[in-house]
This record gives sequence, C-alpha cells and structure tokens, in this order.
Amino acid sequence: MRLVFMGTPEFAVPCLEHILQAGHQVCAVYTQPDKPKGRGYTLTPPPVKECALSHGITVYQPTTMKDGQAAAQLRELDPECIVVVAYGKILPQEIIHLPEKGCINVHASLLPRYRGAAPIQWSVINGEKKSGVTTMCMDEGIDTGDMLLKEECVIPPDMTAGELHDKLSVLGAELIVKTLEQLEKGEITKEKQNDSLSCRAPMLDKKLSWIDWHKTAQEVHNLIRGLQPWPVAQTKWMGKTLKIHKSRLSDKKGKQPGTVLSQRPFVVCCGDGASIEILEVQLEGKKRMSAEDFFRGHPIELSTTLGI
Repeated sequence: MRLVFMGTPEFAVPCLEHILQAGHQVCAVYTQPDKPKGRGYTLTPPPVKECALSHGITVYQPTTMKDGQAAAQLRELDPECIVVVAYGKILPQEIIHLPEKGCINVHASLLPRYRGAAPIQWSVINGEKKSGVTTMCMDEGIDTGDMLLKEECVIPPDMTAGELHDKLSVLGAELIVKTLEQLEKGEITKEKQNDSLSCRAPMLDKKLSWIDWHKTAQEVHNLIRGLQPWPVAQTKWMGKTLKIHKSRLSDKKGKQPGTVLSQRPFVVCCGDGASIEILEVQLEGKKRMSAEDFFRGHPIELSTTLGI
C-alpha cells in the first residue's frame, strides 16, 4: 500500500521499520522540526527522521499542519493511507479525510482508557495491571475515533514507564502491520468507543514529580515507576533535591510518613504505615547511583524525615 508516515520519537521508529519490512511503499515521512538538545543546544533530528533518511525516504518537517501547505503537499503525494504514531501535531480535518483509507493512529493504551499525550506513564502511575496498544481511525477528537485492533500486555509490579514504553513500541509495530494487512484486504471491522469508559492521560508536568509521603506505599511506588525515565520522582533531603529512580515495596512498618526506617536497605515509611525500599537515587549535582553507594558518602540518621 502507498503510505505517508507521521511520527517523531523513538516510540514510532519500530512502526516505521515494520511497515517497510512488510513491503509497503512509504512515499514520505512527516516529523517534528529538529530541536536543540544537550548542554551545547546542538540541533538534533528526531529519531523518526534519522530512520527515514537511512531508508532514503523523503522527510518533511512543517512547523504547522494547519496553513494549507501540508494538505496541498499530501494531495500531490496521494497516499492510500496515512499512519500516525506519536507525531505530536494535531491534524486538521482536510488532512484526516484526504486518504482513501483514512488516517490510522497507533495509540499506546487500551482505548477508550487513557486518551491523551501520556497514556503509558499514567497507566503506571495509576497502578494498572495491564496495558496495550490500539489502532484507530482518526477523527477530529483527541483519540476518540473508531477502534480497529487491540493488543494487550501485562504490567508487572515493578515495571517502569520506560520499560512499558519499549514493550508497547514493539507491540504497536506488530499491530500496525496486522491492521494495514486487514485494511488492504477489506477485512477489518471498526468499533466505536464507549465514551463513558474513557479517562484522560494529560501531558506530564514536572510539578507531578514531588513525592507526597502521606500517600500509600503502593501509590508512591507507582509514581516512582511512572515518572521514569522523565521527569523522575523527587523529594527533599537536608534541603537538597533527591531524585528517586527506582524502588520496590518493603515489608517494614512505620508510623511517620517520610521517615527513614533503615539505611541498608534504604526504607522509607509512607502514609499507610507501609513502606518502600529505595534502590537508586541521584542527589542534585551528582550522578545516579545505587542507594548503597549513596549511603557510603551521605549517611542518614534513622528517623530522618524526607520531604522537608
């Protein structure tokens, strides 16, 4: 099938790779403009651009899709279908309705749950036991179009959002190939979403990263998992910011939320009297390290309270 692919981050790369391996003709790729990164603010291309160029595919990076130029360009390209995977731009109606077989989106949740920009992270933060990917026909709403295919996966108790991201990226790549195959044969069935079962997954805010030790141990652990690798959960220790990269539930009990119950292992009491064991940390201005290495240079007295 003759396609246009729209995507930007690493999550979208396996989808593009699998589509090409399946023999589809990708006549163009649309991705976000290059952005400055790192301390030197070096202009860096998106992962999807690098992938497309390595396959000799023409890449377009418009700053907007709403000025009519992109629509005119797409009419000339005349794709049978447009595949959209984490592109990061809202498409106007004239583009959504342009291809004969529509615009197909790969969304990293089991719709209608977790519509929005950060479905992976919110699934983990909210303690979901399963997640998955959904292919859907795009419409004017945010992730509200008719569903095509779904694939589920289990979220283990200690899985981070970063780990789930990688798993769903591959799952999504396999599912889009299956979706395109059935779409081309006319064998796919559309299913309307039940809006009453929907919930939102808004873009993450750095303010979310501060740990409230008065929450349950499970909630704190879920937050730490869900904010990995960005923006990373954090707390205050001796007036300094301490990022917490990795944790697990502990069987130790305490009374005062935020109190350090032991150093080795590094265990902190939460609001329900249960606790978490902190495995990896990063003090402001320092490198990420294991909790054990951290304590070698920064002894913490028992009963010290984090978050102050």
